[in-house]
This record gives sequence, C-alpha cells and structure tokens, in this order.
Amino acid sequence: MQKKALSIILLIFTLNIGYSQYIQLSTNAEISIITAGPGKVLYEGFGHSTIRIKDTNFDTAYNYGMFDFNAPNFNLNFTKGKLLYKLESYPFHYFVRSYQRDGRWIKEQVLNLNKQEKQQFYEYLENNAKPENATYLYDPFFNNCATILREITELILKEKVTFKTNHIQKKKSFRALMNDEIQWNTWGSFGINLALGSKLDQVATEKQHMYLPDFVYSGFKNATVTIDAKEENLIKTDRYILKFDELKVKTSSLNPLVVFSLILFIGLCITYRDIKRKKRTKWFDFLLFFFTGLIGLLIVFLWFFTDHSTTPNNFNFLWAFAPNLFVAFLMLKETPKKWVGNYVICLLVLLCIIPIVWLSKMQQLPLASLPFIMLLLLRFSVLKKILLTSKE
Repeated sequence: MQKKALSIILLIFTLNIGYSQYIQLSTNAEISIITAGPGKVLYEGFGHSTIRIKDTNFDTAYNYGMFDFNAPNFNLNFTKGKLLYKLESYPFHYFVRSYQRDGRWIKEQVLNLNKQEKQQFYEYLENNAKPENATYLYDPFFNNCATILREITELILKEKVTFKTNHIQKKKSFRALMNDEIQWNTWGSFGINLALGSKLDQVATEKQHMYLPDFVYSGFKNATVTIDAKEENLIKTDRYILKFDELKVKTSSLNPLVVFSLILFIGLCITYRDIKRKKRTKWFDFLLFFFTGLIGLLIVFLWFFTDHSTTPNNFNFLWAFAPNLFVAFLMLKETPKKWVGNYVICLLVLLCIIPIVWLSKMQQLPLASLPFIMLLLLRFSVLKKILLTSKE
C-alpha cells in the first residue's frame, strides 16, 4: 500500500515538473510568422521564414533553417541528400541584426490567436527545440523552414484554420516557382536545373506552393480562423520590421549563356574547318565527349545513389550521356572502331528526343544549355558521316 502511494506521489511530482518547465504566456503575448527577403548567396536566394514569440519578458526566434557546415560528414551527407537541419531558438534581436547587416527586409504577421492557442504554439516549439527533437531531415521542396510553419499552424488550430487559394492566380510547377525566385542566367540556377529531375516539373498544389517564403507570407495573409463560430482573418497585424529594397543577384559577364554561346561559336569554326579539310579535330571531340560524360556521370550518381527526392528521372541525360566519358578516349584515335559511328547515331537520336521532352513539359532543361545542345547536334551529325565512312 505504501509502495503504491509512493508511486502515485512520484507520478504527480513528475507531471508537475513536466508542466512547470514551460512559462505561462501572458494575454499580451504575440505569435508571429516572420518572412525575410532574399540574400545574395544562392542558398539565401529564396528568402526565409521563421516564427517569433514575443511576451513581456522575452522575445524569441524559432528558426528551422539552421545547419552546421562543421558537422561531421556535412559535405558527404549534403551530396547524398541526407540534409540534417535543426530548430534553434535564440533572442529575436540577433535574427534582426543579421538581416539588417545584409540589407534584407523582414515582414511580420501577428497571428489572431487566443491565450490557449498561443500557449500551445509556445510549448510545441519549446519541446521541438530540445536537443533530442531539434534535428530533422530537410528537403528543399517538401520539408523546409517554410513548409513547417503551415504544418505547425494546422496541427495546433486543426479545423479552425483555413488556408485559401485566391492569392494563387496560376498554379505552376516546382521548377517554375523556383526559377521565378532566382535569376535564370546564373551558374547557381544552371546547376540546380541541371541536377534536378522531372519531379520538379509537376504542378505544385496550393499547399506545396508554400515551400517558398513568399507564398508562406501570402498564404497566411489570405488564411482565416474560426473564432466563436465566426470566420476572421488569421493575421491580426501585418507590418515591416526592416524595410529595404529587395536584393537582386547580378548576372556575371561570364554567365552560362555567354560561355555556352562562345563554345558554340568555337565549335562551329572548328567543324567548318574540319569539313573543308576533311579531317577531324580529335582533341575537340575528346573534350565534348569527356565533358558531357562527366556531367552524365554526376546525373547518374544523383539519380541512383543519393536520397535527394527530386534528382531521379533527370532527362538532362539525353545530352549529358554518362558512357561518353569512356568513349572520349576512343575519340583521340585517328580512326576509332566502326561501332563508335553507330554510337554517335544513338546520341543523335537522344538529342532529337529533347524537343519532345521540353514541349510536352515533362522536364524543362536549363535554358542556357541550348547553344551547347545545338553544337552537339551539329558536331555529332558531322562525326557520324566521318566515322561511318572512315576505314579502321
């Protein structure tokens, strides 16, 4: 009997400790959605979203966008698609200071919540920020610092909250939404569009649009909450904390379109000379095959050997074909094997499929790659004739 009584006392004591670890928010507390403008670095180019909780005695940012470059095996895990991000809570003025230093705007949307709902937000975030709960598997399109904010809101408010769709004039694919945010003719944009496959060309739902901070802002702005059987705006106050002109990434003079157009021009000159003298420039063919094969090998690696959700089914392999890496060394010979000519015909067939893939919207390839694809089409057409008519 004494044992049982002692167990009950210990249980009550444990529960009291569990409840007492959280501060009880006052009626003046505010829960806010924070949206920050884009920065100059590629991973800052989409802006940022976080949650702010402000009360009489504290003002805290709950930031789901934290990662550690110095974490063990960070680069390897990043490459393999095991992107471990975490939630960190810290004084909100530190958050503001970093954006002020970079000249990036910050908007705040104060949520229309009652005292109990505010407390639920606070306790959920405090529990999530514990070391054992803070780390999560990040996905730039399906599980990031922006998507989590809606999930938390729906988890706490349940059927009381409604995210409407009237702010979305036209549904777009994940890729189109991404390309709206970053300048297309940059190496960062080229690299992303090269590495990511056709899953990115699926039309995003209204909810999926909110993988971007701009759509988190507009989504919450148009959302409603039911209070005493009456529908009200979810956002009570909408204001600027920092007001700056939006930063724009400048296109480099050596941008992808310029570089690939220059390569096209050089390739046209070399090919014209080869036709006139009826002789093949071996080093140029080697570079073309080696470069496309190397990129193709990267595509194969990302497609089959990583956990990235959007790298499979990448139709860039139609011009960046991995076996080219090995065939490149055969192109250094004066007269390669006869089958290499038939191999080049296969490459031409793959190139001819590209317009079908592009026009059918199966996948949009990097726009800047067009001059290079045109060069491949021309060069392979000439190679086919040379290789099939040459004697071993």
